[in-house]
Amino acid sequence: MATLYPSLEDMKGHQILQAQAAAGVRTPPTTVVTEKPKLSSDAAPPVLYPNLAELENYMGLALSSEELQKDLLPEGSAALTPSGPPPGQLVAPLSGNNAGLRRAEIKPGVREIHLCKDERGKTGLQLKNVDQGIFVQLVKANSPAALVGLRFGDQILQMDGRSCAGWSSDKAQRALKKANPEKIVMVVRDRPFQRTVTVHKDSTGHVGVVVKKGKIVSLAKNSSAARNGLLTHHYICEVNGQNVIGMKDKQLMEVLAGAGNVVTLTIIPTVIYEHMVKRLSPGVVKSSMDHSIPDL
Repeated sequence: MATLYPSLEDMKGHQILQAQAAAGVRTPPTTVVTEKPKLSSDAAPPVLYPNLAELENYMGLALSSEELQKDLLPEGSAALTPSGPPPGQLVAPLSGNNAGLRRAEIKPGVREIHLCKDERGKTGLQLKNVDQGIFVQLVKANSPAALVGLRFGDQILQMDGRSCAGWSSDKAQRALKKANPEKIVMVVRDRPFQRTVTVHKDSTGHVGVVVKKGKIVSLAKNSSAARNGLLTHHYICEVNGQNVIGMKDKQLMEVLAGAGNVVTLTIIPTVIYEHMVKRLSPGVVKSSMDHSIPDL
């Protein structure tokens, strides 16, 4: 099984670090340099200069020494040995300790949650039938649904022991309305229609996407977004795990600007997104959708 990386930049960075380990060169405290070291006339040039500057030059990344040191794998890590990490392990020398990457994770498998209703008998949840399954269409801010961590696009497999397969949107909402206000047991699968793409800002602070009304309409050539397989005709659902659906483009750009140099975008194909939000008032989405930053 091949080694997995959050981004192409992580793969390149790991290959450089692994080459250093194979050559027996120890990475110094400062791994990124901005100018070449000055050598005396009688000094022999090093066989392998241990820095990641070539990655910065090659990909135009904004790699600061301080930021890299927070995320680099610890010395002696199995991932940096010549033999490499165990098969299937996620290796992220540039993104590894990034909180946004962890918040955005779409976990495999299913989980059980316990939901209650507020003092008005509301859960803050709106459900939608898509292809014979029931999905989360809206999570209202500061609602019980938001507090238990439900997100746009999650699939509800069971509600109080009853399978939701084949239910209509109306049947799902009726079941939610009739459920015990003290405890509603749901079995949930994380956002099966969505995927995450981790990208890195360049030296100008951009990842290389052009967004119009929440949809990716263009990618900058040779940008991190293009290198890592981001696609047009997709909507951005989350930035570092924070829901951005319903935000104006200016607000979305502000979230991106404040997201740090490593950004994980959660995207969904346009055709699925438009079906999921069909008959949902844009005004309700803008005013009610939960845009809080999820806990780790």
